[in-house]
Amino acid sequence: MGNSFGNGHSRVPFEVLDAQYTPIIDLPPPALPLRRRAIWPAILLFIVTLISTLAAGSEFAQAYAHNEEPFSGDENPFTMMVTPIEHPHLLLLGIPFALGLLGFLMAHEMGHFLACKYYGVDASYPYFLPSPFLFGTFGAFIRIRAPITTRRALFDIGIAGPIAGFLIAAPILAYAVAVSKIVPGTEENAGIIFGNPLLIHMLMKIFHPGLDPSVLLLNPIGRAAWFGLLATALNLLPVWQLDGGHIVYSLSSKRHKDISLAVSLGLIALGIRYWHGWGVWGIVLLILSLRFRHPPVYDRWEPLDASRKLWAVAALAIFVLCFTLWPVMIQE
Repeated sequence: MGNSFGNGHSRVPFEVLDAQYTPIIDLPPPALPLRRRAIWPAILLFIVTLISTLAAGSEFAQAYAHNEEPFSGDENPFTMMVTPIEHPHLLLLGIPFALGLLGFLMAHEMGHFLACKYYGVDASYPYFLPSPFLFGTFGAFIRIRAPITTRRALFDIGIAGPIAGFLIAAPILAYAVAVSKIVPGTEENAGIIFGNPLLIHMLMKIFHPGLDPSVLLLNPIGRAAWFGLLATALNLLPVWQLDGGHIVYSLSSKRHKDISLAVSLGLIALGIRYWHGWGVWGIVLLILSLRFRHPPVYDRWEPLDASRKLWAVAALAIFVLCFTLWPVMIQE
């Protein structure tokens, strides 16, 4: 589960799980006491990611102070990491961005983690992934170490992360749109232009009616929320073992593979027409969908109740609000 953009859980022998259904369902034997695993790798990764997001946040803060888009006129994408490390006091400028971004990632992963704990599914603590450029992180993930036994558990675990993350990112973004600067022409000299999801367009109509979203210069915490929306949209893609794929499988396991293949091909088409990154995602997810089946649950015949189906509609609405045809565009 997670904003590393690749979720899932351990594989289970299909010949065992695909046995002929009988009125009495063979659930797995009682689990043995869980072996305590070292937490220090997760702590170390979090510290490194904190430093990298502080460095990235420093670039966003300095650009915002100068009424510029981040990375304007900077030909070296690693400069934003090197300079704050050489001058540690600059890391303080990145605190709002880092706290906003790590807060979103933590909320998303803890949504998955707490849902796993509720259903007694063994899961790791969140692992954060640092990045040497752009946002300072590739996201975060948790590792699910045990099979999920029911469709309801799979649905709740899959949807808990995106819902929790969105509930953190959306109010932060609303605040940022309301208080950020209106600076026309900033995109003309920007090295990277960020696309605007539907939610930003809606917030612009509320707080700045009549203005084009391109004139909005988001403050650092708003850009962290923007990343949160992008990560939420990626995870809610209804394909393979992403969060959206788990939701689709719990709704209709028979149609999961066909939907995954259709969505993957759709992403490839978007990559040709709009943002090449969607094409890369589409190819990767197409290969994964063809190569690895979604792990089945033990009770495949358990129906989902009406409330969960409504939550599935809510997840679709969140995906639409967070999705953008071209998240980033490199400008020559």
